[in-house]
Amino acid sequence: MSQLVLIGLILASVSLNAFAQILLRLGARTVTASEPGLAAVLASAFQLPVLGGLACYSGSLLLWFYVLGRVEVSFAYPFLSLGFVLVALAGWQWLGEAMPPARVAGIAIIFVGVLVVARS
Repeated sequence: MSQLVLIGLILASVSLNAFAQILLRLGARTVTASEPGLAAVLASAFQLPVLGGLACYSGSLLLWFYVLGRVEVSFAYPFLSLGFVLVALAGWQWLGEAMPPARVAGIAIIFVGVLVVARS
């Protein structure tokens, strides 16, 4: 299997993991201050976004397991930091979360670092 295909599989796993975070955030928004405690958390656990997030995590884990059987972990693992980039961008675009200049700079540094690792 070519290294380009393996990088694509790594990126697919990372993307599924990041999407899981966004879905879980959407589900977590349903827990309100008026419903404190374990009952509210358990009730929110069965909402569609949360279940979708768990499904994305499962897919990400299976794909990651497949990838680790084919590449060195020291090559694959740094790609997980792209999850920070994807979640920050998705949170900004889809959830209206802030994107201050310091966060943009951090995202750029992470992205460049992953590119350096990918070329190694």
